[in-house]
Amino acid sequence: MTLGYRFFLRAACFVLVAALSAGRAAQAQTADNEPVKDNLDLRFANGIAAIAEDKVITVDEIRREIAPLVPQIRREARNEKEFNEKLEALHDEIIQNLIDRVLIVKEFRKDEKKHIPESYVDNHLSEIIITQFDNDRSKFLAYLRGRGTTIREYRKEVEEDIIYNYMRQQQRKSQSIVSPVKVETFYNENKDKFYQEDSVHLRLIQFRRADGETDDQLKAQTDQVVARMKAGEKFEDIAKDVSQDTRRTKGGDWGWQKRSDLKPELSDPLFALKKGEMTNPIIMPEGAFLLYVEDRKYAGLQPIDEVRPQIEQILVQQMARTNTEHWLERLRRNGYVKHY
Repeated sequence: MTLGYRFFLRAACFVLVAALSAGRAAQAQTADNEPVKDNLDLRFANGIAAIAEDKVITVDEIRREIAPLVPQIRREARNEKEFNEKLEALHDEIIQNLIDRVLIVKEFRKDEKKHIPESYVDNHLSEIIITQFDNDRSKFLAYLRGRGTTIREYRKEVEEDIIYNYMRQQQRKSQSIVSPVKVETFYNENKDKFYQEDSVHLRLIQFRRADGETDDQLKAQTDQVVARMKAGEKFEDIAKDVSQDTRRTKGGDWGWQKRSDLKPELSDPLFALKKGEMTNPIIMPEGAFLLYVEDRKYAGLQPIDEVRPQIEQILVQQMARTNTEHWLERLRRNGYVKHY
């Protein structure tokens, strides 16, 4: 294995540690919960759901995987019938994921140059004990006994988790370049997705009304801003100096606002302006406002150059999903799998 390849693989493994901890944690935390009521024993009378290569996938494994997800399914289901249907669909999905995990690990091990450093597995295992078992090894061992799993077996699971996620990550990374033709085709076929409302990049200066303060007193403060603008000062700098709203330190920058985001008392005068223009003072019960148009986007279809990065991201995700599915189909065809 070259030094560069080893470094890359180690870096990828390191990134995955946090995500893997969460998954193992969820299983550990549900270990003492009551068993999930399901029909797995009826579906798989011998306790075996499938065999992938030399790995037997048991009903107990499925229950461990599904336990953290049951409360969410229960909340989302409208009745018992829907709950059972969702639960059975999840059973099938978990079985397929466990099968794919075996096949992916096999694919990784076919390349003798690939290797997960033992230190990564050891560090991850130590992190699990620290964060999920209060750094109490006796609690961890009790959890393993409850599962009927040895430390060696559990450590192998952790290593295979790292391999599984690394391989999936590599498949997603392999699809990262999108041709301009594909971007243009997607844009032309999905123009309805890129219609934008009238919007303004808004900067704002506010003077809050003090107790007993009159409209004329508020307007006097806004008149000073108008005078400074006429003298050539930037609205942003004046806002940092005098505005009393929450975005003062940002020069009154409220980002892009649609007409529907604002009260009519503010939106009507604001959207009548062009880029670089400022409203007349707007006096309201809560105070006085001056609104400045940093930039404008008019209602209509966004130009392709504005949405190109967004389209590229969509297409990369689509290509990654398709590529991953084709890859998994190949592994399934070439592997030994038996369903029960």
